[in-house]
Amino acid sequence: MRIATWNVNSVKQRLPRLLPWLDQRQPDVVCLQETKLADDAFARLLGDELASRGYAVGLHGEARWNGVAILSRAGLDDVEAGLPGAPGFPAPQARAVSATCGGVRVHSVYVPNGRQPGSAHYQYKLGWLAALHDVVAAAPQDAMVCGDMNVAPADADVFDPDAYAGQTHVTPPERAALARLQALGLRDVVRDRWPRERVFTYWDYRAGMFHRDLGMRIDLVLATAPVAARVRAAWVDRQARKGTGPSDHAPVIVDLDEAPDGDIGPVVPPSSTPAVRPGSVTLPQSQ
Repeated sequence: MRIATWNVNSVKQRLPRLLPWLDQRQPDVVCLQETKLADDAFARLLGDELASRGYAVGLHGEARWNGVAILSRAGLDDVEAGLPGAPGFPAPQARAVSATCGGVRVHSVYVPNGRQPGSAHYQYKLGWLAALHDVVAAAPQDAMVCGDMNVAPADADVFDPDAYAGQTHVTPPERAALARLQALGLRDVVRDRWPRERVFTYWDYRAGMFHRDLGMRIDLVLATAPVAARVRAAWVDRQARKGTGPSDHAPVIVDLDEAPDGDIGPVVPPSSTPAVRPGSVTLPQSQ
């Protein structure tokens, strides 16, 4: 079973990229974030195209902002929209949807950005991660949390730790909240498979960040031990970040039980640009 997660930064804008990508990579389960469409608008836009490809769809969307989805051709049972116990800002936001796909409980999540340490947005982020912890703690033994976590787990997951000092995505409370979630028994399958490799999933649109490979790894696939033991390949599809009209995030792909493309590396294709240290950096500014 091939499982992928992708922050598409507007499914409407990414439609010319998303459908060919589904045909090329042939994922069995896809977790999407930042769909930025209400459920009925998503169904009108993509319902027929996805059905023709064999995908059932679980949605939790809202117009203009946020929005998550699960596409599955491996079964889609017990769909739950939202995150019980999560705070709102001020009202609940469309940031989580879960379903059972091929015997695995899959969570597609879009963690709040946090904006500025100490701000109300930041406290909302920490509260939301605490609610996610409680929901996953009650999940079945076979489970995966996939999505834009808006946290870089370690300094190795940003191109220059000094450039991010004191900013969101790397602060000790955020990393502690993520570590508490992982302490439930969730494995970071990409980092487990590639412990010392340079792997990023997000590159800002500005200043040539992608072409210079100045990124962050904030899109994660976390799996319980029984699922993690089935991983045969785990990689970032950098090709999907190239070309015209891309999202600022690349998909993360995990193959369970068998790897159709082989164990092909952590980032495909790898960057050809050596790392440099610019004088400033721009962090993600989404919601």
